[in-house]
Amino acid sequence: MPTTASAAAAFADVTASESTLRRFLHGLPGVDAVGLEARAASLGTRSIKTTAKAYAIDLAISMIDLTTLEGADTPGKVRALAAKAVHPDPTDRTTPTTAAVCVYPDMVATAKAALAGSGVKVASVATAFPAGRAALPVKLADTADAIAAGADEIDMVIDRGAFLAGRYLEVYEQIAAVKAECGDRARLKVIFETGELSTYDNIRRASWLGMMAGADFIKTSTGKVAVNATPANTLLMLEAVRDFRAQTGTQVGVKPAGGIRNTKEAIKFLVLVNETVGADWLDNHWFRFGASSLLNDLLMQRQKMATGHYSGPDYVTVD
Repeated sequence: MPTTASAAAAFADVTASESTLRRFLHGLPGVDAVGLEARAASLGTRSIKTTAKAYAIDLAISMIDLTTLEGADTPGKVRALAAKAVHPDPTDRTTPTTAAVCVYPDMVATAKAALAGSGVKVASVATAFPAGRAALPVKLADTADAIAAGADEIDMVIDRGAFLAGRYLEVYEQIAAVKAECGDRARLKVIFETGELSTYDNIRRASWLGMMAGADFIKTSTGKVAVNATPANTLLMLEAVRDFRAQTGTQVGVKPAGGIRNTKEAIKFLVLVNETVGADWLDNHWFRFGASSLLNDLLMQRQKMATGHYSGPDYVTVD
């Protein structure tokens, strides 16, 4: 399969100037907001039977980027989160591990040591998260610091002010520069903060901009604003990665983040994936949930299916 770097090279003419990039992005088909929301709502009503639900719960657990991004994070908290990522349910070792633990750059080394040998990835936010308002050298230094500490994945956030002001080439060049800094050492997730992009057309444009610049994943949100991942904006991004692969042969992952708190909601998102892009994306290499509280509800539902009853409130840890 072609790489994100080769896909970026394929758009060299499009990204040669601000005017050609603007022409391309504004030439993308407009989004039918009513149709998009209606389809997302319709897919969310699909009935999931018992066997399929058990499979979906385990799949969702394996797709979680277990996240702590607070100013009060301590090494102890990160180590506890890492232990939970490796053994989400200590009473049932058949429970899948989560995909990754996501932390600030200064906590990467702690997470890396705690997760050694587990197969769980270490993801780190970077590039002046969550605002994305910093000079490029600062963003690159932030990225380099996280990778040097052992990050397997970088979650960068775009400068929404530049994007909304129409400085698309500036945003493209920053993503491309961060991707170059990552090289083959870390996969790059590009966060758009969809709740601040105002329109579905902007989300589609940001999706293509990120993919053309070399994103390995496109991600909805930081989880730090009022509107985060929704079925409609995630469906739109899934359509974008589907169309991008059809045009370039390059597959890009999708990560909805923020606001997905229970099993019912997570399964709705998995239905969106299956019905929009298919089984190729039903794997944690290509689809993730950015979440913290979601895991607890998945574990409670998993235990209910196994035993027929819910455990008490102390069955899961409070992160």
